[in-house]
Amino acid sequence: MLRIFFKSNYMNIIQSIIIGIVEGVTEFLPISSTAHMRIVENLLGISNQDKFSSVFTVAIQFGAILSVVVLFWKKFFIQRKWNFYFKLAIAVIPALIFGKLFSEKIDAILEKPLIIAIIMIAGGVIFLFIESMFKEHTIHSEENISVLTSLKIGLFQCLAIVFPGLSRSAATIIGGMSLKLTRAAAAEFSFFLAVPTMAAATLYSIFFKNWNIDDAGHAIDNNKIIGYQLITQSAENTTSFIIGNLVAFIVALFVIKYFIQFLQKHGFKIWGYYRIFVGLLLILLIYKGYIIA
Repeated sequence: MLRIFFKSNYMNIIQSIIIGIVEGVTEFLPISSTAHMRIVENLLGISNQDKFSSVFTVAIQFGAILSVVVLFWKKFFIQRKWNFYFKLAIAVIPALIFGKLFSEKIDAILEKPLIIAIIMIAGGVIFLFIESMFKEHTIHSEENISVLTSLKIGLFQCLAIVFPGLSRSAATIIGGMSLKLTRAAAAEFSFFLAVPTMAAATLYSIFFKNWNIDDAGHAIDNNKIIGYQLITQSAENTTSFIIGNLVAFIVALFVIKYFIQFLQKHGFKIWGYYRIFVGLLLILLIYKGYIIA
C-alpha cells in the first residue's frame, strides 16, 4: 500500500473527512464510489485489516442518503403519493434479495482493484455512446414511470452488485435511458432509488453484518463483531463516523443540486472519459505496486 500522507493503519478524523468528501462527490455521479474509495484508502494508508474503516466506508452512505431526502423533501414528505413509495419499494426488492444472497460472496471474488478498474473502463466506453444507443425518450418525470419500469430499473441496479466499479447510479441511469427515460428523469429516479437501497445497506452494515470475517468473507471465529460496536468502540471512531457523514451530507447536497443541470447541458460523454481515465490510473497504480491487485 502507498502511505503517502499517513502512517497509521487506523482511520483518524482527517482521513474520515477526506473519505466523506469522496463519498459525497462520487456516490450519486456515474463514476463509481467503490473505485474512488479503493484509490483513496490506499493513498491514505488505511489498512484493510482495520474493521472500523471497513464499516465506515459503507455506513458513510447515511450522510449521502440524507442529502437526497433534504433536497427532495416535498417529494418524500409533502406530496405523499402512495404510487411514488410503491414504485421505490418495488424497484429496491431485486437489490435487497440479490444483495442478501450473493453480495458478500461476489465482493470476496470480484471486488479486487484490477477487476474494478476494468469495469470502470468498460462503463466509460458505454457512456461515450449512450446518447446514440438510446435516442428515444418518452418518459420525462417520475410520475410517468410505471411500476413495471421501476422494477426493470431495480433489476439494472443489481448489475452494480455483480460488477463492482460499475456504480449503482451508472447502472440505474443506463437502465433508465434504455427504458426511454430522459437524462434528467433517469438521474432523478436514480437519486430516489438510492434512498431505500443505501438505507438498507447502511442499516445492515451497522446493526446486522458480522465484520469479524476474513478476505474471503468467512467468519474468523464464533465472536461476532457488529458495526455499531466498532463505531462506539472509541471516541475517535464515533467522532470520525459523525464527521465523515456530515461532510458527505454537505458535499452531496451540492453534487445532486447541480448534477442534473450539468447533465442536461453536457450529457454523459465527459463522465465516460473520466471513468476511462480513472480506470487506467488504477491499473497504473496496480502495475507500479502502489495498490495491491
